[in-house]
Amino acid sequence: MSIFLHRLRQMAHMMVGVPDYDAYLRHMRAHHPERAPMDRTAFFRERQESRYGGRNGGKCC
Repeated sequence: MSIFLHRLRQMAHMMVGVPDYDAYLRHMRAHHPERAPMDRTAFFRERQESRYGGRNGGKCC
């Protein structure tokens, strides 16, 4: 896949709220090599909770 199509796909996923697990893994390897990364299921669950209602009881405002 070309770089352009890859970036386009990333942008589309960000716009609809699909988290990028591969980017998360790259970040963890580069910046937190001492920490074990979450598995894909835990990562997705954490992102959903963060976006739609974790800490503030589900309210956005």
